[in-house]
Amino acid sequence: MARRCGITGKGVMAGNNVSHANNKTRRRFLPNLQETSFYSEVLGTAVQLRLTTTGIRTVEHNGGIDAFLLGTPDRNLPAEARALKRRIARAQAKKAAAAA
Repeated sequence: MARRCGITGKGVMAGNNVSHANNKTRRRFLPNLQETSFYSEVLGTAVQLRLTTTGIRTVEHNGGIDAFLLGTPDRNLPAEARALKRRIARAQAKKAAAAA
């Protein structure tokens, strides 16, 4: 499983451990990934995603997973999020057609 956020695309960074003697050894900075589920009102189900804590806060700030994905341009989303956005858009169009 990739260590990458499903919304922000934030991934692993590299850097150095620097000792008191100024010795440098390579290290990795891992993102704070959490397995979370958001309820999609359009789909009517819970959607499970692996997001960073920053990504979770971003989604909540924008009013839920549906509002966040539909309001974000495709170029700013990773492939996994674009696929979910297409699913939500299709379901929304289907509901609108049924209501009309």
